[in-house]
Amino acid sequence: MDQENVSATLTVAVSAARVFAVLADPTTHAAIDGTGWVQESVDRAPLTEVGQVFRMDMYHANHPHGDYRVANKVHVLDPPRAIGWRTGTEKDDGRLEFGGWFWRYDLVPLGPSETEVTLTYDWSAVPQSVREYLRFPPFAPEHLTNSLRHLAELVSGK
Repeated sequence: MDQENVSATLTVAVSAARVFAVLADPTTHAAIDGTGWVQESVDRAPLTEVGQVFRMDMYHANHPHGDYRVANKVHVLDPPRAIGWRTGTEKDDGRLEFGGWFWRYDLVPLGPSETEVTLTYDWSAVPQSVREYLRFPPFAPEHLTNSLRHLAELVSGK
């Protein structure tokens, strides 16, 4: 596969500011996730700056331990237009290591109460050594669409 990212787009009937606020709240991420892997946010503070780290407890049946924790580092924060983070792990000594993939949401206001949301998963910086044991993307194509649908339900209060 030459393509090293996947994305999906959905229009929601709320303001970009409302969508951004939900995405910047790590406690909402388990409800948004389309795979069911995200279990709970460890860090509950809103995402307010590039470089901020937030951790998530995860579960995946094919993970060596089943339960695991990821560390995410915000690398895009442009309220209310874009938010994104790199995902990795935190070592016992507190050092962060990232695998080369990131998540990004781009928000385009279509009016005062309508927003086009694009979710992108990009693995273009994953080293070959990781690609030898992990398949990318590591989820089915409908994951992104499911996540956007969950986000739409959350922001609209349905």
